[in-house]
Amino acid sequence: VAAWVKKILGVERAGHAGTLDPKVSGVLPIAVAEGTKVLMALSRSDKVYVAVAKFHGDVDEERLRAVLREFQGEIYQKPPLRSAVKRQLRTRRVFSLELLELEGRYAVIKMHVEAGTYARKIIHDIGEVLGVGANMRELRRVAVTCFTEDEAVTLQDVADAYYIWKKYGDDTYLRSVLLPIEEIARHLPKIWVRDSAVDAVCHGAPLAAPGISKFEVPFSKGDIVAMF
Repeated sequence: VAAWVKKILGVERAGHAGTLDPKVSGVLPIAVAEGTKVLMALSRSDKVYVAVAKFHGDVDEERLRAVLREFQGEIYQKPPLRSAVKRQLRTRRVFSLELLELEGRYAVIKMHVEAGTYARKIIHDIGEVLGVGANMRELRRVAVTCFTEDEAVTLQDVADAYYIWKKYGDDTYLRSVLLPIEEIARHLPKIWVRDSAVDAVCHGAPLAAPGISKFEVPFSKGDIVAMF
């Protein structure tokens, strides 16, 4: 997708925040040009998915809801056999699991999870706990931190907006599909740097308290923050 955006817009650089497997649909933030430098702020952010699970036996709804509650919080995961990373046991946080629908042996489950969590592995493990087995039939990413499906555009939208700008000089449509670089950081804690400290920070100096004009919300050591 990033390659197509790069070709459509004629830019030298384009990148994405978080890989989508070939059979997975939904939200995939794309950054171009200078925006690629801050993609890290999104790639480490939590994600929201809606999955269709098929159980290999009959399941009781109340029992399923109880098992979903057991999977909330910190869990252990080993990446599936077909994955791009080394298969080492690791911890991931599941913020919420919500049963949206259960019909027969099919369930629609909404997941809010930490970056790097394997949704299909969660479905598999839920099936194991229920004692019937399960596999994931469909998966859609509906949000990447603060970016939701409501804001998503198609590749055709991008191509049309660029064509209108190039042919008619009207950038209204283009501005609606290409957001300012600051939007990538809208979910992050924010720090405003004093003018007197900007040059030093830009040359690699650490930011000390006297160089801070204000900050928006509290944050902890190790958190990613946006500086303005």
